[in-house]
Amino acid sequence: MPVLVVTGTGTEVGKTVTTAAVAAAALAAGRTVAVLKAAQTGVRPDEPGDADEVARLAGAVTKAELARFPEPLAPATAARRAGLKPVRPHEIAEAAAKLATEHDLVLVEGAGGLLVRFDDEGGTLADAAQLLRAPVLVVASAGLGTLNTTELTARELRRRELDLAGVVIGSWPDSPDLASRCNLADLPDVSGAPLLGALPTGAGGLRPADFRAAAPGWLARRLDGTWDAEGFGVREAP
Repeated sequence: MPVLVVTGTGTEVGKTVTTAAVAAAALAAGRTVAVLKAAQTGVRPDEPGDADEVARLAGAVTKAELARFPEPLAPATAARRAGLKPVRPHEIAEAAAKLATEHDLVLVEGAGGLLVRFDDEGGTLADAAQLLRAPVLVVASAGLGTLNTTELTARELRRRELDLAGVVIGSWPDSPDLASRCNLADLPDVSGAPLLGALPTGAGGLRPADFRAAAPGWLARRLDGTWDAEGFGVREAP
């Protein structure tokens, strides 16, 4: 798995912090890691972006960013409004492939969900994943509504014959409600893929050293972690 594409079921589901956790776990396992942010929106040129946040939390990763647009919009819209050249799927794939020649793991973080447009031709992160023939990790929210968005994302991946590596809950509440607890069993069912982790709410606010120490415990073995989905489900069962 030299390249892993990380997408979300929508915005604000914990995609960047999950990317950082995957990076931290891989580093702890002795792997070299690069993080590629396909298109950063909503930040000024002098502000840290998502790749910077991954590096801050995870540690010694190679970070790369293909484009930056100032307004917090879909990349295609943000590029058009800024009068800047958009990022195209083949550029994402080429950059990731180059990084993969020099690193054990390349994490490609998208923007928002799987089908958010990067250019006016309709290019998406899914197109880049197809060019790379890379598995896709889906970051989902914990509570009510997540089953629909997760299943829609999984169906699109299957339609494109892309490998859905699994689902990670990007923010697991301190006091989960009934829907969240039930979703631990339902998310693998609707996605047709294993649950590969659950990050605690507020994980991104930990000190970097604490984040790095804890990250493997939030992720399953396939992501270089020690998290046990079955045991977690038993503990949190409704």
